[in-house]
Amino acid sequence: MRSELFSKRNAEVQNQERWTLQSDKMLRTVITPNAPMIATKGAMVAYQGDVKFAHQGSKSMGQFMKKAATGEGGNVMRVEGHGEVFFAREASNIFMMALEGPQDALTVNTANLLAFDDALNWEIRRIKGGVGAMVSGSGLFNLELAGQGTAAICCKGAPMVLDCSQQPTFVDPQAAVCWSSALAPQIKTDVSVGTFFGRGSGESVQLAFHGPGFVVVQPAENAVYSATQG
Repeated sequence: MRSELFSKRNAEVQNQERWTLQSDKMLRTVITPNAPMIATKGAMVAYQGDVKFAHQGSKSMGQFMKKAATGEGGNVMRVEGHGEVFFAREASNIFMMALEGPQDALTVNTANLLAFDDALNWEIRRIKGGVGAMVSGSGLFNLELAGQGTAAICCKGAPMVLDCSQQPTFVDPQAAVCWSSALAPQIKTDVSVGTFFGRGSGESVQLAFHGPGFVVVQPAENAVYSATQG
């Protein structure tokens, strides 16, 4: 059988690297018995070899309680065995973030998280919001990764990196992909009676960042899911 489909550009990348971008929209990872991985459910699109997927339990009682209360962290799975696993989500662009030590931490919108090294510590973090919690629908709880290891993050379109150290920066909660954990974002609201009756601008809630650090923004918004949805 002949087809342009079988050209080299469409073939699997063959190497033993832990993380390899098969394309800008698909990630190839290598799993070994001594190097498992944590991934978000639904991110796996294919795998080869003897690989197993299991629910990832909480590492502490505090983490368990946060997962039960928020619904965050409940959508992660443990990937172990020996083989290659391919990750993607809705043809989004993918980029890697290498964390380099105990003081290195990154907060990720879980809707944009694909996978990360099991060696990284993770915790559910809450953004304080007041009235904003009533109208934002998400962005209140996110996952903080810390330590030494790599995380794969997806982005709907090409990512933009904003420096938050020079002036206050405001981002739609559904467009914020990830940010420096040293930043402590607040939920800024412009709520009026019209907002609750559908006559607001539609931009009444933003995440406010200001300080030494960065925030990654995507040119699209994530869908809003409740904590009870899969």
